[in-house]
Amino acid sequence: MPPSIGFRPTPDDERILREAAKPGESTSDTLRRALRLLDHERWLTQFRADSEALKGEDVNTEPEAW
Repeated sequence: MPPSIGFRPTPDDERILREAAKPGESTSDTLRRALRLLDHERWLTQFRADSEALKGEDVNTEPEAW
């Protein structure tokens, strides 16, 4: 069984959770949604870095793979 995660929110954390929560959403649901958004932001950061690194690539000059 995975370990439980303890979290003691600061007053600012509590404010953010109150403001970010959707109607009927539990604190755990809000935190899960925030973690998924964070993961998506990390994916976008990597996507942008990869696209910047490859912006000069011309796939038309590559040999066909098949």
